[in-house]
Amino acid sequence: MVNTIRWERGDDGIVLLTLDHPGRSANVMNDEFGASLVATVDRLEAERDQITGVILTSAKKTFFAGGDLDSLMRLTPADAESSTANTRMLKDAVRRLETLGRPVVAAVNGSALGGGLELALGCHHRVVLDNPAIEIGFPEVTLGLLPGCGGVVRTVRLLGVADALLNWLVRGQRRRPQDALANGLVDELAADEAAMMAAARAFIAANPDATQPYDRKGYKMPGGTPSTPALATQLPAMAAILRQQLKGAPYPAPRNILAAAVEGAQVDLDTAFTIEGRYFTELATGQISKNMIKALFFDVQTAGSRDRGEGHPPIQRVAVIGAGMMGAAIAYVCARAGMQVVLKDVTVEGALRGKAYSVGLLDKAVARGLSTPDDKDALLDRIHATDDLADLAGVDLVIEAVFEDPALKHKVYAEIEQVAPEALIASNTSTLPITLLAEGVSKPDEFVGLHFFSPVDKMPLVEVIRGERTSEATLQRALGVVHRLRKTPIVVNDSRGFFTSRVIGTFTNEGVAMLAEGIPAASIEQASSQAGYPAPVLALMDELTLTLPRKIRQETAAATVAAGGTWQPHAADAVIDRMIDDFGRPGRSGGAGFYDYREGKRAGLWPGLRENFGGTNLDTPFEDLKERMLFIEAVESVRCLEEGVLDSVVDANVGSILGIGYPAWTGGVLQYINQYEGGLPGFVARARVLAERYGDRFSPPRLLVEKADRGELFE
Repeated sequence: MVNTIRWERGDDGIVLLTLDHPGRSANVMNDEFGASLVATVDRLEAERDQITGVILTSAKKTFFAGGDLDSLMRLTPADAESSTANTRMLKDAVRRLETLGRPVVAAVNGSALGGGLELALGCHHRVVLDNPAIEIGFPEVTLGLLPGCGGVVRTVRLLGVADALLNWLVRGQRRRPQDALANGLVDELAADEAAMMAAARAFIAANPDATQPYDRKGYKMPGGTPSTPALATQLPAMAAILRQQLKGAPYPAPRNILAAAVEGAQVDLDTAFTIEGRYFTELATGQISKNMIKALFFDVQTAGSRDRGEGHPPIQRVAVIGAGMMGAAIAYVCARAGMQVVLKDVTVEGALRGKAYSVGLLDKAVARGLSTPDDKDALLDRIHATDDLADLAGVDLVIEAVFEDPALKHKVYAEIEQVAPEALIASNTSTLPITLLAEGVSKPDEFVGLHFFSPVDKMPLVEVIRGERTSEATLQRALGVVHRLRKTPIVVNDSRGFFTSRVIGTFTNEGVAMLAEGIPAASIEQASSQAGYPAPVLALMDELTLTLPRKIRQETAAATVAAGGTWQPHAADAVIDRMIDDFGRPGRSGGAGFYDYREGKRAGLWPGLRENFGGTNLDTPFEDLKERMLFIEAVESVRCLEEGVLDSVVDANVGSILGIGYPAWTGGVLQYINQYEGGLPGFVARARVLAERYGDRFSPPRLLVEKADRGELFE
């Protein structure tokens, strides 16, 4: 068995344990580590009389990366017993470490997430490098899991039930060292590694009999146990907050974390570990964690590892044309990545308003302690607001973000080529074909789509669209830009609406079509929430504005007819037209849509929906409402794969979750089909039922049927 922990004892009796898994870029909690930890603790106990203290640190860039996700992906319900035994073995080893009778210090010289933080919590003192690149936290919940190596139990006993749940466990926050210190799980910060080791040795010298707070006589849990009246009155409110956040969506991890914390706080430490382990095993052997790990870890890694053309000169100067909301936000993320940015609009006042968007974001960051005034000034200095086309001279990349009109965009491209003939040109269009737009440039092989998502500073995805003549070198340079911005790319081929806009349009249309069928608006919203969508479908329509899908529909219909095809109206079309034309309710930006608004905030569904669209259809099964939204996006994604708009399953899954809010519990649009009860044949059968009930749009595409018949998955 490979040893993953190096041992070095100094003349002072302090044992330095260095986590260093040979051949791996990061330390992970796998079988080899488990065996190494047990052997190391065995030796510590055997040589205890010659030891004055223990320092635990890492030879890797990260302190400890957490659980071995490859192993977790292979667990099934049949592995429940062995999984429980393995986690118990690790917990027992960490428990023996913290009861060694000698001070144990975690010298955290890199990020400690999940299992790494659990290991550090098994030490008596935690010293962390004061490096803003380091992250501390329990992100397990974002992968459908909970901290299974004592993390829930120890955090609750160190901080109390309420603080542990709200500040660390339920939301999966990743905290910087200063924030982690303020929130109680870090004891001390150090400026550099030498200072970190000195602090660790100083703690050992000053605390030769160190113990954990919960092992000391007279220990009382911060905030009390669940039987304490003050905490007992808080628990229903905490449960209500959790229910409100989940909105009925099938995310079992937050529920299990809450249960493990509350139940574990009422029993002795050993029993609490057992409770935590059982809740962990339920999640680890279940399907939802598999879906989330695959999509949000493995698929995201695959999408981000594409060839970025490292041989090409790096992009240093960028011009963003159009200083509206999207253009201003794109300028901000480019400047944040260290690029020099020219932000051009038709007037200098418009360009300055666009730059003010960055000012607002930076002011908030400074106020929250996430940035400094000097960093703010440096970033703003990299954005040059202008109305002068000549300022584009010498830029490496131009990102066009003007109004969605091909003629206007062609005019802009002609102007760009006059002053920046060597620049790579990209369009931020969300629907217009890149091949069509490339007709306005002299070098269509150096033209590409870079579709950002709003809000650009937060959304992690960029859809890179390859036109018919986009060269491989241009595609690689575009991927290099996305990597520089620290975002995840998906690559799609050209078509109207590409992948993301085309698929999300089926979701919003389905929700509106339900309204046309007389289904109560509140039921539609509740169904989309319980399906796991981050925003209810009608609320999302209001945010997008109803005029946008109508404009896209009109342009698509015209293009279809011009190409000799026949346009098929959707049941949602008449509802959207009436909302705009008859009732003057275009969405949130217009002050009224499917919802009423007061001072820009939603104030409930518009009562007129029931009067004008019925709302008395109570016969449609609620499960149908949920699955219609999930199925229509999955079916349309298969069509995109069938038509060659998509080249990979990974891009479909990653793009659907990170770009358009497809529920993360599914693992993405195509993984949803894979994991549906009965696999692909089960999905096909259910799709045919939905098609019979609600329309041919649910009919399974040929590719889906053929793969189901062959017993294949989307891989």
